[in-house]
Amino acid sequence: MSAKVLIIAQLDGYANSVKPLAVERFLRERGHDVHLVDTAYLARASGRPGSLGRMLPGSPHPARLALYANEVASKVLTRRWGPGRRHLSYYVMMADHLLRRSILSKELRLDDYDLVICETPYDSGVLRTPTSARTLYDCPNPWADEVFCEGRLTRRQHSRFRRWETRFLEDMQHLSFSWETYGRYAVAQYGISGANFTQLNWGCTPSAQRARFARPTRVAYIGSLSGQFIDLPLLARLTRRYPHIDVYGGPPPDPSLGLRYRGYASPEVLREYQFGLITCSRDLIRREGFSAKHLHYLAHGLPVLVPAWRRNLELLRGSVPYTEENFRSVIDSLSREAAWRSMSDEAYAQGERLDWRRTLQPLEALLQEAQRTAVRTESLSGTRR
Repeated sequence: MSAKVLIIAQLDGYANSVKPLAVERFLRERGHDVHLVDTAYLARASGRPGSLGRMLPGSPHPARLALYANEVASKVLTRRWGPGRRHLSYYVMMADHLLRRSILSKELRLDDYDLVICETPYDSGVLRTPTSARTLYDCPNPWADEVFCEGRLTRRQHSRFRRWETRFLEDMQHLSFSWETYGRYAVAQYGISGANFTQLNWGCTPSAQRARFARPTRVAYIGSLSGQFIDLPLLARLTRRYPHIDVYGGPPPDPSLGLRYRGYASPEVLREYQFGLITCSRDLIRREGFSAKHLHYLAHGLPVLVPAWRRNLELLRGSVPYTEENFRSVIDSLSREAAWRSMSDEAYAQGERLDWRRTLQPLEALLQEAQRTAVRTESLSGTRR
């Protein structure tokens, strides 16, 4: 039986768009009626690329004007000004969260749906709105620890923010994370029970055209080039150790880093390489965490070079741990065709196991449960009448 599903997401055209669009596609392919609401420009007159409306407030409604003002304050006070970033980000983020909850809870008719899925922490407050629909918060990762490690909270704010988020996550009807290890992290570090988990791992679409062996073996880095977690200085040092590393993504890096920057590219460019590269900081949340680009590499059969301090690599076969000191020798050890092909096969097989059609399968059981609940509710209502 077809279900009616609402997905709330902020589509940025990059990593934040990948999973909500995959969820939408998965459900539509199974005959469900899916509505996706993009809230990236909720306070703006337009979300159309190149439009002047992207810079202007979109409504005289007080809550929308307040959200617009909050976004301007965030840009002015927390993006480039260090003290503001550390001391004011907490207030800007919580204001954004509360204003979005107020706007969305009034504008979205949640009761019209069997299942409501939220893909972003900024909009997730709407899931606290009383509704007859089943609700799922598909949380990217633990929010308080993420922003603290980015230098956007004081220790006192972090403690306060984490207590709030712990209660929030525990109160969700259904809860998932972008990767299962984030769920384990939240249980261990936040102390949540995990009783409401309905885990939807990140997935991929295995490419019909796999990467091929070539010499010299070339390494691709594709993805975001902003944020502390990326560790651009490490990427620059690795480039000096092994010159055949091409970097794709944005925003453009500082030229002084000496990266072989190739601009933006779709994942299809990975067919031309022999390795994918992950760089990340050593913060606990990243050691226990996950990188979306990892699955892009696996989907093309690329062995993935991963810092040795990242844990749980047994969940991502085809990963090759490295340290800064042994980086070159690790690549050299897989630069013979037989050795590379064996690791490439392992990587591609892992990508097939993480096909979106598999990782999103728990949604079907959740929808069946939601529909059974709706039928029982209608039956009870009919009996009372």
